[in-house]
Amino acid sequence: MPVDESRILTVTKLNEYVKMLIDGNPVLSNVWVKGEISNLTCHSSGHLYFSLKDEGARVSAVMFRAAAEKLKFRPENGMKVLLHGRVSVYPRDGAYQIYATSLEPDGVGALYIAYEQLKRRLEAEGLFRQDLKKPLPKIPMRVGVITSPTGAAVRDILNVTGRRFPFAKILLYPALVQGDGAEADLVAGITYFSQTKAADVVIIGRGGGSIEDLWAFNSEALARAIRRSSVPVISAVGHETDFTICDFAADRRAPTPSAAAELAVPDSEELKRKFGNVTARMEALLKARMTSGRERLKLLSERRVLTGPTAYLDEKRMTLLSLSRDLEWVTQGSVEYKKSQFARLSAVLEAVSPLKVIAKGYSAVFAEDGKLIRSVKSVKVGDPISFRTTDGTVDAAVTAVNESEIKE
Repeated sequence: MPVDESRILTVTKLNEYVKMLIDGNPVLSNVWVKGEISNLTCHSSGHLYFSLKDEGARVSAVMFRAAAEKLKFRPENGMKVLLHGRVSVYPRDGAYQIYATSLEPDGVGALYIAYEQLKRRLEAEGLFRQDLKKPLPKIPMRVGVITSPTGAAVRDILNVTGRRFPFAKILLYPALVQGDGAEADLVAGITYFSQTKAADVVIIGRGGGSIEDLWAFNSEALARAIRRSSVPVISAVGHETDFTICDFAADRRAPTPSAAAELAVPDSEELKRKFGNVTARMEALLKARMTSGRERLKLLSERRVLTGPTAYLDEKRMTLLSLSRDLEWVTQGSVEYKKSQFARLSAVLEAVSPLKVIAKGYSAVFAEDGKLIRSVKSVKVGDPISFRTTDGTVDAAVTAVNESEIKE
């Protein structure tokens, strides 16, 4: 069968033709698709590549960085989403895919998903650890407040602190608490009090509202600023059932701004009662010590050394005399004993003294260096020697050396 050459298409032409048909379809150019994310790849360029699947099929999808940056949450594998975009063909591969312009979690709001993701990530990082939290001051004289200057929160805080502890100075850092610019204002407030240390404790918060209204308090930058703060921070965002990232990062969480003020400052009436109890306790202790001191002083004043000092001195004098006699007796006995020992040792030395031998007619012969000559082998002819007798010494010189033949 002959083929009309004009109808033959290249692969590129075919793919481009299919792309033109799909792009021109009004249904496929504005499509909503529900499915589960899989094979998600977050490219370094910021583009997201993934598949959208259900029980029976799978389709490829891409979301370019401009659209991905607008997402309130971070897509994850296994997440069910509602995708809006257009279907087109990538001519090079001949495969069709969805070009996504928006994503919404299916069944749960995007903001709630983003909140849960950030909470899990910061918690895993250790940002909410209890041991990192700073203790609140017992009696703060300066309380910093970061909130809207026109909201009910600041009025509640002023009312409670004025009633409980009117001595505290309230320092208001006006800030937006919702909408554009709120996150930057809140971070700037925390940074200001941390750097200036103008307050002893800081309250950050606002009244209740929807998750969208409270979203500025779910900021990662705000959570990190609170953890870096050198001043303790109390979070009071929304009502009792509302929890934000700010609540978890703060050193203390209060369910309402009024409750935060009660945490921040003590009750002056309670302080007065405590101070009164301490004062009474101190007075009782001082009185007890004074009574004990008086009794001890009375006992000391009644002692004999004070009532009869002469008799006391006589008694001590007699003791001293007795001790002196004992010492004299002991000393005399010791001297006599030493004398007898000395006489005995002298007699022993006298008995073995070489002078006693010399007195019998013998002489001791010494070399020039004063050493006793015990053998003829230690001298030679011409050596100077000396003889020690009972009444002096005789100097001489060796004229001959004759070794005795007598052997012991």
